Amino acid sequence: MRYAQGGGLTDERRALREKLRMEAAARFALGDESAVIAHDLRVSVRSVQRWRRAWSQNGPRALASKGPASLPLLSDELFAVLERELAKGPVAHGWPDQTWTLSR
Repeated sequence: MRYAQGGGLTDERRALREKLRMEAAARFALGDESAVIAHDLRVSVRSVQRWRRAWSQNGPRALASKGPASLPLLSDELFAVLERELAKGPVAHGWPDQTWTLSR
């Protein structure tokens, strides 16, 4: 699975991606070309170019994982409200039947 149930990368995948970026940083220091690094690490050249730019400005620490990409958009209180509203079903919200669909 690409994403964990909550969205974003799992901790293991995030660690693997960070390891790739650190490998790339070592190769940057050796002067390897982006295309060669991308091929060897099996990532896109564009990613390597982005990493190289960050590395050249702030060193290897710029390539360290910053954790999950985003925080939940709903507070626990609002999530509880959402759960209650969903439990009421579609009819309570003006739909003609009890079927939930993606558009609803």
